[in-house]
Amino acid sequence: MKTNIIRLSIFSLFCVVVLAASIKPKPVQLFLIGDSTVRNGSGKGADGLWGWGTVLPELFDTTKIKIHNHAIGGRSSRTFVTEGRWEKVLAQLQPGDYVLMQFGHNDGGAINDTTRARGSIKGIGNETEEIDNLMTKKHEVVYTYGHYMRKYIDEAKAKGAIPIVCSPVPRNIFKDGKIERSEGSYRLWSRQVAQTNGADFIDLFELIAKRYDAMGPEKVQADLFTAKDHTHTTEAGARVNAQEVAAGVKGLKKNKLKKYLK
Repeated sequence: MKTNIIRLSIFSLFCVVVLAASIKPKPVQLFLIGDSTVRNGSGKGADGLWGWGTVLPELFDTTKIKIHNHAIGGRSSRTFVTEGRWEKVLAQLQPGDYVLMQFGHNDGGAINDTTRARGSIKGIGNETEEIDNLMTKKHEVVYTYGHYMRKYIDEAKAKGAIPIVCSPVPRNIFKDGKIERSEGSYRLWSRQVAQTNGADFIDLFELIAKRYDAMGPEKVQADLFTAKDHTHTTEAGARVNAQEVAAGVKGLKKNKLKKYLK
């Protein structure tokens, strides 16, 4: 009897081990949210323009982390929420996942018009503006850029995910041989929101601007941008920007996303 019990116990243990080995752990996920500088169009290089999120997976070990690029052209921190895009990302987030966000290029647009109506209120305060949206035909309360960015950070953290805020990438605008800097606006506001809400921050603007400065305006124009666009990069430009994203991730002291870099 005792022998049979021992055999049964060993067999049960064997079954548990086999079952555990057959269940593959769900891979960690990295979600990208942002505008066309992260994903331009369908992400296939239409008109020769690319976002850095399309080529970013080349810099990660995608056997260990799955990257989802939910960025979409023309969106601001506001319209990525109002169109329900953030809600879809949020529904997929699992504890231990990452959210890498970059907004700001389109937030300076009109708050209410008949074509895009995508602007947010400038700053990081709690100001609001009630509108009857001329484009969507819906009543809407518009908030500040900071409000929407806080929403992404706080709601990602509530799901157990790790948010990382990036400042917007620089445009191809040089002054006296250097990329034109602005200490205020979305670069500053993105940093402030990350600090106050406990998210990691990558000053992507400065990382890329230094790279452009070293190359010089002529080479940046010739190699990284098309002649008709000072905001969206070519494939080569997207690779430069993605490399600086990876460098920024590597520079985050306590963030474990860096262990998935190649």
